[in-house]
Amino acid sequence: MENRDNETIKFDCSRGCTVTRESETGEYDCEYRQGCCKLESYNWLKGVTQEQYKDLFEVRFKNTRKGIYVNASGQGIKTGDLVIVEAANGHDLGIVTLEGPVVGRQMKCKGVDPETATLKKIYRRAKPFDIAKWQEAIAREQDTMIQARRIAAELGLDMKIGDVEFQGDGTKAIFYYIADGRVDFRQLIKVYAEEFRIRIEMKQIGARQEAGLIGGLGVCGRELCCANYITNFQSISTSAARVQDLSLNPQKLAGQCGKLKCCLNYEVANYMDAQSRIPKVTEPLEFEDGPAYLVKTDILQETMYFSYEKGSLTNVYPLKAYEVREIIMMNRNGEKPESLKNDPEPIGPQFISAVGDDSITRFDKPKKSKNKNRNRNGRNGGKGQRPSKERS
Repeated sequence: MENRDNETIKFDCSRGCTVTRESETGEYDCEYRQGCCKLESYNWLKGVTQEQYKDLFEVRFKNTRKGIYVNASGQGIKTGDLVIVEAANGHDLGIVTLEGPVVGRQMKCKGVDPETATLKKIYRRAKPFDIAKWQEAIAREQDTMIQARRIAAELGLDMKIGDVEFQGDGTKAIFYYIADGRVDFRQLIKVYAEEFRIRIEMKQIGARQEAGLIGGLGVCGRELCCANYITNFQSISTSAARVQDLSLNPQKLAGQCGKLKCCLNYEVANYMDAQSRIPKVTEPLEFEDGPAYLVKTDILQETMYFSYEKGSLTNVYPLKAYEVREIIMMNRNGEKPESLKNDPEPIGPQFISAVGDDSITRFDKPKKSKNKNRNRNGRNGGKGQRPSKERS
């Protein structure tokens, strides 16, 4: 919350907007903030117009809920406008986040044909009393969620209410809940309807979707991927960690949602491609000076490390994957290479900072030497005399 003169500004990051209320008139003014919008789609066709997409707009609501609507109002709609849209019962209020041909591309990516799909309508731009009613409904969400959790606990239901979203007209609310199994919430809906005097819609979400709704920072220091851009959550298993030769430590592999991190799937394809070129070594390689055992494999570098001592990481020698494949074929033909010791020992990774090998005291001011002035004065016979230049 921030006060500026006679206005009160509130940042609503769950909807991607700022809400300003004038203390004198009590009117609300909402502005769309693109950088604050989760799962936003960048309009890389901005300024490009096509006749068939001129009335299609993406309208966004709370958190990750958004949809494509057709402008049936006859008014000029643009990105950032607050609009009243068609809902199953009543009407809803949302923010226009995309316009133009990129909306058609978004529909095709989701498997929706822009020409044959039946889309809901945009009735008109929101008026001040619509925004005021919308803000009153938003103000009820936090208290409603706390009461909903208490009621669910009293009924003994094994579920968690993760979030509550009110419809723009305040007549309906969506309760997002998390549950491991099937929940019979018929009695719960009756209690909610009596308690809150609104229409109830229950929507089950997963732990990853809850993390996307709440948001946060990952161990990498960046915003959570589920809150930033991921819309479709793929199944993740420990095999993704095994392919990348990661330690199977649940504390390191789990994200803030308690499930395996989504980023484990990012590099699996690269590792599987590299592993397809690395031969499987089931037996030690035979050399004239003895067998060499595989102790380590660098998958992305396609380098395999062997040692003459089984299970030892001392005196380790590197071989490229294609070289190992050639040696395996030689062993099968009864041939043995001379030795691994002819190859140089591997060099560990060299980490170089952005400033190179400079000293940490490079920014310190150099101290003036007092002996230098004394020597000059002694050699010249007094202060203030300049030393004479020696001629060779």
